[in-house]
Amino acid sequence: MHMSQWLAVGAGVALSAACGLRAFLPLLVLGIAARSGQVHLSSNVEWLASDMALIALGVATVFELAADKVPVLDHALDAIGLVLRPAAAWLATYALLVHWPTPWGQVVALVLALIALAIQGAKAKVRLGSTALTLGTANPLVSIVEDVLSLGMAAAALVVPLLALAAALLLAVVLARRPRVPST
Repeated sequence: MHMSQWLAVGAGVALSAACGLRAFLPLLVLGIAARSGQVHLSSNVEWLASDMALIALGVATVFELAADKVPVLDHALDAIGLVLRPAAAWLATYALLVHWPTPWGQVVALVLALIALAIQGAKAKVRLGSTALTLGTANPLVSIVEDVLSLGMAAAALVVPLLALAAALLLAVVLARRPRVPST
């Protein structure tokens, strides 16, 4: 496999992890990177860099970031995120793997989308624990940390994909090893 294909997989892993935290923010970062010429997308997905897509992704990102700061809405977003975030991860990853032969780009993107599902599940458990321990008062702070992690990982995926891959793996390990909140 050519080195650029490995870099695309590394970037795909990191984008999938970022999508596990926020659905629209990584897609917006990818669209902006494509628009500015930092990332080349094939014709089937270059619509991500179009004016309409960037506006829609921008509005969706602002809504998602704002709604996630409201303790009741954050749990609703987590429920919707079970479907939405892996789908966003698949799209982001496929956009980077479109040069792979069919069906391998689609299959690898689907497998990497499972990372978003796993991170989404772990994130939802952390949020439930935060809600139980602080009655939701810490949820906005947790949300801001997730925003920063998602943005940082999405940007790093496109600039330094191997470093972003390492960060995504570290995030997965940290989430997997976090202390369990006792059930009541």
